[in-house]
Amino acid sequence: MKLNHLLLAGIMTIAATSAQAGGIWLSENGTAGMGTASAGRFALANDASTAFNNPAGMTRLDRSQLQVGLVGLDIHSEFTGQTTFPDSSVEKAGNGDDIASFTPVANFSYVHVLSPDLRLGVSVGSYFGLALDYGDSWQGRYYVQKAELLTMGVTPAVGYKVNNWFSVGGGATILYGKLKEDMAVNINPPGPRDLPDGTLKIDSDDVGYGYNLGILLQPTKITRVGVTYISKVKLKFDDVAEVDNVPTTAPVWTAIAARVNNSKLDMEWTIPQAVNASLYQQLTDSLALMANVGWQDWSQFGKISVDLSSANIDGGKTVDAGFKDTWHGALGLHYRFAEPWLWQLGFAYDSSPVDKEHRSVIMPLDRQYRYATGIEYTWDKDITLGFDYTFIDAGKSKIDQNRGPLAGNIVGEYDTNYINAFGLRMNYKF
Repeated sequence: MKLNHLLLAGIMTIAATSAQAGGIWLSENGTAGMGTASAGRFALANDASTAFNNPAGMTRLDRSQLQVGLVGLDIHSEFTGQTTFPDSSVEKAGNGDDIASFTPVANFSYVHVLSPDLRLGVSVGSYFGLALDYGDSWQGRYYVQKAELLTMGVTPAVGYKVNNWFSVGGGATILYGKLKEDMAVNINPPGPRDLPDGTLKIDSDDVGYGYNLGILLQPTKITRVGVTYISKVKLKFDDVAEVDNVPTTAPVWTAIAARVNNSKLDMEWTIPQAVNASLYQQLTDSLALMANVGWQDWSQFGKISVDLSSANIDGGKTVDAGFKDTWHGALGLHYRFAEPWLWQLGFAYDSSPVDKEHRSVIMPLDRQYRYATGIEYTWDKDITLGFDYTFIDAGKSKIDQNRGPLAGNIVGEYDTNYINAFGLRMNYKF
């Protein structure tokens, strides 16, 4: 009976850790700040996207506006390494193709002028998610084969101008999240692995709630400072994991699979809260400087609560992924080289939320460098068009993870790990 308990707990712990799959903060959201690598985004307040970026900035808009943005993420990531098992056997077969591919992201924002001092707004889009596909037979299949997290949020907001230099704003976020994961289950004890792999699948969704707050200071006509707070959002994936393809020649595992398939899997994790501050400084009639500093509370994201609702298992277990808080910094420029044309340029740095000894192939995050540029064209007094590009260097994401004899010790790095982000946007004034 103890063996059954141990193996069942092992399966559920693997499943719980897998719930972190797909976590990446998307600052490439098809708004004007993309062209400066987000530098100045929270103080810019020049179009409807400020409804989400900083709701206080809506008070700078003299007319109702609608912005629509589309981003294509061209993701390239390849892992090279090996997995070692207790019997000293080694698997070196990696994944020859990219584990991720082209991913579209869309959003829109609307701001309505209700009175000279009051604005209402709404934004719809995604700022958190990822999709990975390593293939069914790669060396880390006992950690994950496929992982997909999709999120979509709606944020109604309000902004109020207190006086000519100070505005406040806030919004409430409703965030839908869907998690899907596939992984192999090693049903062989330490020693020769002559039995085929089983499979474990998770398919669950939830709705979480949060809010954002912002202030905008404009001490002079050429200087703006924006400060924002985005609250944490908890998503609880409460479903039954499915274990299949267990051969009848492994009776212990047949019993375990039946128990898991009738057990409640309860996973709760947190999208980080964040604080950001931006500066916008007009240097000349044609040149402006922007800067950002920010903090994200990733340390809470790694604490995952697992509820094993089984007659033979009491209580639960918390698995800490070892995440830590991250810091963000960015610098950017706007240069108007001709009256209808605005050129944007920026660089950003984000620290890694996890060290090598805690980093997982399920969520291989590392430090990130962003190199961005963009061009904006004022079509007429009502329409502004923009095209932005960002190159994201996602680091080597070195892995050294050991999850016990069934999953093995996986060591390696992502030799190729970068993202090309292309953004198109249109802002229309009513």
